[in-house]
Amino acid sequence: MGRFVEGANCSQATLLRECLEDFIAEDNPVRIVDAFVDELDLASMGFEGTTPAITGRPSYHPPVLLMLYIYGFLNRVQSSRRLERECQRDVELMRLTGRLAPDFKTIAEFRRSNGAVAS
Repeated sequence: MGRFVEGANCSQATLLRECLEDFIAEDNPVRIVDAFVDELDLASMGFEGTTPAITGRPSYHPPVLLMLYIYGFLNRVQSSRRLERECQRDVELMRLTGRLAPDFKTIAEFRRSNGAVAS
C-alpha cells in the first residue's frame, strides 16, 4: 500500500499559539467588514441593543451582530440557523465575532428589530 499524507493528531496539545489573525489573509473581506463597522456610529443610525433582565445573560454588542449580518449578506448565507453553525466552525466568523457564537434566535431577533436600519 502507498504512503499517504497524515493530518495532525487532534487530541494532542501543541506548543504553538493559534491566533485567528494568522489564519486570515491580509486581503480578506472580513477585515474590511470589521473596519467598516468599527467606523460607524451605530447609535445615531438607530441600531439598538437589548436590555436583559437583571437575572438574564448579558446581550451581544450590536456591532458584533451587524458584522455577522453583513458577512451573511456577502457570502449568501441568509438563514439564521446556518449563520449560527458557521459561527462555530468558520475561522473568518470566529475572528469577526471574537469567537462568540450567538444562537439563531438572537440573530433572527437582531434582523427583525434592526432590519429597516440595516437595509
